[in-house]
Amino acid sequence: MTGVRIVELAGIGPGPFAATILADLGADVLRIDRPGPQLLAGGEEDLLTRNRPSVEVDLKSEDGVAAVLDLVRKADLFIEGLRPGVTERLGLGPEACSAANPRLVYGRMTGWGQSGPLAQTAGHDITYTALSGVLHGLGQATDRPQFPINLLGDFGGGSTFLVIGLLAALHHARATGQGQVVDAAILDGTAYLDLMTAGWRAGGRHTEERGTNLLDGGAPFYRLYRTADARWMAVGALEPQFFRALSDILGLVDQMPPQDDSSRYDEMTMLLESAFASRTMAEWTAIFEGTDACVAPVLTPTEAAAHPHLAQRSTYVDMDGVVQPAPAPRFSQTPSIRSVGTKRELADALLRWQ
Repeated sequence: MTGVRIVELAGIGPGPFAATILADLGADVLRIDRPGPQLLAGGEEDLLTRNRPSVEVDLKSEDGVAAVLDLVRKADLFIEGLRPGVTERLGLGPEACSAANPRLVYGRMTGWGQSGPLAQTAGHDITYTALSGVLHGLGQATDRPQFPINLLGDFGGGSTFLVIGLLAALHHARATGQGQVVDAAILDGTAYLDLMTAGWRAGGRHTEERGTNLLDGGAPFYRLYRTADARWMAVGALEPQFFRALSDILGLVDQMPPQDDSSRYDEMTMLLESAFASRTMAEWTAIFEGTDACVAPVLTPTEAAAHPHLAQRSTYVDMDGVVQPAPAPRFSQTPSIRSVGTKRELADALLRWQ
């Protein structure tokens, strides 16, 4: 994305992560920070602001707004994550920015969306995923849902779909010369992520009862099992050939019930629980390494960064002394940026906007 210019109004969570993805892909992103301390941002540990410079601008002043509009005239994309109507009141809404640059793609990142009864209501990842209907089915505990920190809503349903929308709208703008507004709501994106199971529910193959379905822990061959050292192994032996490999490696071929006999799931579960409890996670990792049983250890992030496969692929990298996930996906001709940027590089990035 070299040559693509993006103005980002500072925010938290999904908006900054979307800007980081685009910056990692080579876009020239300029982050507009408010004067003073930044909420949940700043410092080397703030990985959601990597690979781009920032400037402080007082958006409550006419000069500040005029300065941002000057940047907008040079930009291809604009990202903001404020409540609906806030940028309009600042004089930086879609109408004002489009007047300054008709080709501009204006990306809006919110939880509830730009319209609807809840549009002006506060919320966070957990409330958006709850109302989307997706949180209800998460986890294996029958008495309560479980949520995966803010990965599902903020970043899966939010940042990801904002980036998709921005890139699609940028393609259209370059073909037609006409920009547009991209309304990315965490609520919408998270619901969209549930597309496969929505189809299964419609076909009667997935119920709304948590922990009873194929991929939510209802099947013994797609579940977590505790080891002798109180660690966990993840089992995903869905296909028959993988299930056979699992049974063979565990020495359970003669005892294991048929995979498709759900009436014997309790018996299957007991066999698997007993088997995995007999060895440590490290022992099982060595036994299953390189097999087609679809079994893997549940690693901590620190352990994952040191795993031979992830290390060989540099899935985690050391950027200026901070171990962090590398940009993804990978490109054969245009590799993503793998540096948070030296002070000189960030200064050069600022010069490109002048």
